[in-house]
Parts: sequence; structure tokens; C-alpha cells
Amino acid sequence: MQAVSGVAVIYSGQGFAARGDKDRYLLPPNFRKQVTESSGGRNLLLVSKHIEWNCLVGFGESRRQGLLAGIDREYEIAMAAGRPFDRDMRYFQLFDCTEISFDNSGRMVIPAHLRALVGIEKQVYFQGAGPFFTLWAPDMLAAQQGPQWASAQSACANLAKGAR
Repeated sequence: MQAVSGVAVIYSGQGFAARGDKDRYLLPPNFRKQVTESSGGRNLLLVSKHIEWNCLVGFGESRRQGLLAGIDREYEIAMAAGRPFDRDMRYFQLFDCTEISFDNSGRMVIPAHLRALVGIEKQVYFQGAGPFFTLWAPDMLAAQQGPQWASAQSACANLAKGAR
């Protein structure tokens, strides 16, 4: 878990943004404050493709230290169980993130290569997930199967309706 001044950084809630001028999206205020604090007072968001889901994940800089500790724990568990563990691949997966600056209003440009990976075009839905938050193309989130997605899908649909 990432921490700022000994307090865990937790992303919760939802947000929604339509693509604006100059291909910018608005980072919702409830995430913006956490990201800035987690990034040492800088407006710096780290974004990468989620390893399993068809979305992006976002977080502040303080999460990097937690990722290192998590990889060490994964390694120890794998060794104790006699399973192989490719530490380099895990580093590659978890530290493949893009740094995105945003202004004080939260305006940011999500690079085209990341948007293309997950289908983000005109709109993006933000969903808090504890130590990170997810960024979804609304149609990709709607395509997720199972009751565990119902709350996020409902929130996204409601926020999209309000954005029109």
C-alpha cells in the first residue's frame, strides 16, 4: 500500500470526463488531490495498462515503493511454494507506466498509445480501487461479465447520461 507521511493513499469513488479541446480529459477532483499528495505535491499521474482488465490504472509516485515490496513478497511466496517466479518480468509489468502531468484544473492528455490499448476515445470513466484507480472506456466496462461489475457499470452509465 502506498503511503504519504505514513498515511495510506486510498482512491475511492467515481468520476467521468469527456474528451475536451486539445485531446484533454479532466482528472476528477477526488483523484486529483490524492495523486498530487502521493506525488510529493507535483501534479504527476502514473498510468499503465492493467495486467488483466481492459482498462488503464492510475496512481501517484508513492506507489512505486510499495510495488517493490510487493514483488519481494510475491518472490518469497513463490519460492516457499516451490514455484518459478520471473522477477524481471514482474518488474517489467508493474513499472511499465507513463508519467502524465496535469494542470491545477486536472486537465491532462492521455497518450494515444494508451488510449488505443483500452479503447478510450471520447469519454473516460474513473473508478477508485484502493491503492490505484482505473480508467475505462465506457463500452469496455459495460462489456465486463459478472455481478461484481454491476455497481461500476451502473455508476458509469449514470455519469455518462449526466455528461451528455
